[in-house]
Amino acid sequence: MSDPIQPAAFVSKEGHIILPNAICDALGWVPGTRLAIEYARGGLLLKQTFAFAPSAIDTLFGSLRHAGPALSVEAMHAAIDREAGDRSDD
Repeated sequence: MSDPIQPAAFVSKEGHIILPNAICDALGWVPGTRLAIEYARGGLLLKQTFAFAPSAIDTLFGSLRHAGPALSVEAMHAAIDREAGDRSDD
């Protein structure tokens, strides 16, 4: 029995690497996904990168300060409704 054919990637004239759809789908990579490229054992290693480093909620908690008394849920809903109304007029 022979080895199954490995999916192949191609390099375009512009130097773009074209990956098989099956690989991108399996990894959740969509057009525009940023990938880091590293040299690894005679080849390349592709890793997905993100605009922001992963963080825990504890590091973000309290980063958006509000001056003044706490708003009621009704006041928050009213502000959302006003903003949505303002934007729908555009």
